[in-house]
Amino acid sequence: MLLPSLWTSGQFPFQNENKLSNLRQKKLPIADTMHLDTISIVPRTFFIEGIPDSNYHLDFINAVLYWNRKPSADSVLISYRVFPFRLNPVAQHLNYDSISKIPFVIPLSFNNNPYGSSKGMFDFGNLSTTGSFGRQISFGNSQDAVLNSTLNLQMQGMLGDSIEIRAAITDNNIPIQPEGNTQQLNEFDQVFLQFSKKNWQLSLGDIDIRQKQSYFLNFYKRLEGISFETANRISRSVGSNTLVSGSIAKGKFTRNVFQGLEGNQGPYRLTGANNEIFFIVLANTERVFLDGELMQRGEDQDYVINYNTAEVTFTPKRMITKDTRIQVEFEYADRNYLNANLYLSQDFDINKRLKLHLGAFTNSDARNSQINQTLDANQKLFLTNLGDSIQNAFYPNASLDTFAAGKVLYAKIYFNTGSGIDSFYQYSTNPDSARYNLSFVIVGEGKGNYDPDLNGANGKVYRYVPPVNGVKQGSYEPALLLVTPKKQELLNLGIDYAISKNTSLVTEVARSNYDANTFSKINNGDDAGYAAKIIVNNKAPLRTKKPKELKLLTGLDYEYVQNKFKPLERLREVEFTRDWGLPLVLTPATENILKAFSELRNKYSNSLRYQFTNYNRSDGYHGIQNTILQVSNLKGWRLNNQFVITNFNTLSTTGHFVRPIIDVSKELSKIWGLRLGIRYSLEQNRTTNKFTDSADLTSFSFSTYSVYLQSSQRRKNKYGLNFFTREDKYPYGKGLIRGDRSYNINLLSSTLGS
Repeated sequence: MLLPSLWTSGQFPFQNENKLSNLRQKKLPIADTMHLDTISIVPRTFFIEGIPDSNYHLDFINAVLYWNRKPSADSVLISYRVFPFRLNPVAQHLNYDSISKIPFVIPLSFNNNPYGSSKGMFDFGNLSTTGSFGRQISFGNSQDAVLNSTLNLQMQGMLGDSIEIRAAITDNNIPIQPEGNTQQLNEFDQVFLQFSKKNWQLSLGDIDIRQKQSYFLNFYKRLEGISFETANRISRSVGSNTLVSGSIAKGKFTRNVFQGLEGNQGPYRLTGANNEIFFIVLANTERVFLDGELMQRGEDQDYVINYNTAEVTFTPKRMITKDTRIQVEFEYADRNYLNANLYLSQDFDINKRLKLHLGAFTNSDARNSQINQTLDANQKLFLTNLGDSIQNAFYPNASLDTFAAGKVLYAKIYFNTGSGIDSFYQYSTNPDSARYNLSFVIVGEGKGNYDPDLNGANGKVYRYVPPVNGVKQGSYEPALLLVTPKKQELLNLGIDYAISKNTSLVTEVARSNYDANTFSKINNGDDAGYAAKIIVNNKAPLRTKKPKELKLLTGLDYEYVQNKFKPLERLREVEFTRDWGLPLVLTPATENILKAFSELRNKYSNSLRYQFTNYNRSDGYHGIQNTILQVSNLKGWRLNNQFVITNFNTLSTTGHFVRPIIDVSKELSKIWGLRLGIRYSLEQNRTTNKFTDSADLTSFSFSTYSVYLQSSQRRKNKYGLNFFTREDKYPYGKGLIRGDRSYNINLLSSTLGS
């Protein structure tokens, strides 16, 4: 056995047994600096025979004599008294000289620049760096030592004389524990590197890609990977812009639609695309809508969100009632499979009149690279035979377990129904039969054989519900919901052409390919879908007394979307279907939309617009919509009015949707710039069933009257008072009858300072 040893030196108080007096008398040769003793001298006891004290000065702590005027003699007689110890003793565990020549234990040193400039702990040459770096050690009587780190580093500068670099690296917690965990890229909160030159840019790490210039290929993604963008001139009249990116997806996009609860500001828990309830929302990917209006995040704004628990809470600025329609779009961490993205965008600008755009996007799960979900051979075979019916991916699950008090276990019961031997599971506390540990999943009303049983057991228990005439009566099954690997591809081509100075043509075609289960080749023949859009716009100035004061805008728009076409994100307005008397969530169908509009607008943004829209779906829906919009600002008066009427017809219903909104307000310039206004709105969806000639259950109607008083938006401190009343009507017989009326008062205040 090799035992380490440490050399230790130090000085401590001691008494010299041979000398009981602290008086010292010495004759010493004269030198520039004279070390008189190893312990400290008592002040005012020092004396040199024949030498005045003005000729020297004494460091009595270190017992060192310095000459101000050196005497001519070669020696002097000195007398003084000493303390029994040194007043500034030194104690050390290791001598620096003993380790300075061992390479792996040389202490870190920095700021040794001979030119006197300080670079800090990290020296990156000519790059400008800012940030912080820290280490933390935690330990306890019931845990091992843990080393945590915080890092925040930003860099910017030039590499050579032409390449600019920008970097941002942040890490708030790197666990380095005895188990041997190592630092991984995905443990960083953010790693971003960007290199750019005159006409190109390379980004690596955590990158965000936002695509808005295309209608069908429209998305926002937070990714981990690499992207390269370059802009070049092919000729004097042709410009090119190219973007290529390859990455690992951080999450999956989904959308939640639900109603608010009366007086409940939250929190409202979000769910994933596969009804997951425990996941992490990717920061800054959410978009929250209330009654079709986009909200702003922040404690002083409309809502706050807890990304770790996927919960949204609304601030008092937005009152939530039972009639509030809430929609949340977001990306969340989904690590069932390794998911890869590839994106290509190519743009050409020809003579500043013709623009060509080509885009390609692919997103695919690696079915053999499973992360959170591990599939055995039987489960893979189950998914192979499932096809694209992923809504039925419930794999039977019943695992054997050992009996223990407190566990919720089940016994398998066999019985004869007359058509053969069957079995079911029943909760049991019998050690001889309670052998199965089950996990239940909701499969839908009337699609399962089990329901929750409130029997007071230490855990949630389910009971078997026998079918009636072959019809299942429960909503749960002892099964696991298996998530299938998916693949989505989208290719689009867009052409923009300026026919003249005032007339433009915009066209776009797209093709999507979506495979809901790459394990299976069943139903693979209907994965492709197509879409197209064409827009013609014209802007013509009208002859008035003042030229260019009034313009006439006209346009024609046609859109075709096949039922199998699957975009990356929502195509239209968040409440587009509501304006057509349809529910917010629809079964896909082939759509044809024809739109024409005409608008008068002056240079003060006062406008009057009329729009006609024809909307047809392959499921038998046909609708015609007429819209009038008017916006005016005249001498402090503000008018924002609209009138929408939609007539629709389906295979089983017919009806109309009406929505008038009148909003008139006046700025009171003599009373602190307050704005006083009134607002009236009505939404009425009256749908009649063709077969019963009665009001359909989807019919509704509500009207609101409101009066509001607001401070000027130009003031730093803002406040407002809003009173409104709402009346709801519900379907009854052949019409609508009044159901309830509510009265609401909202007081808002935002104080930022004087």
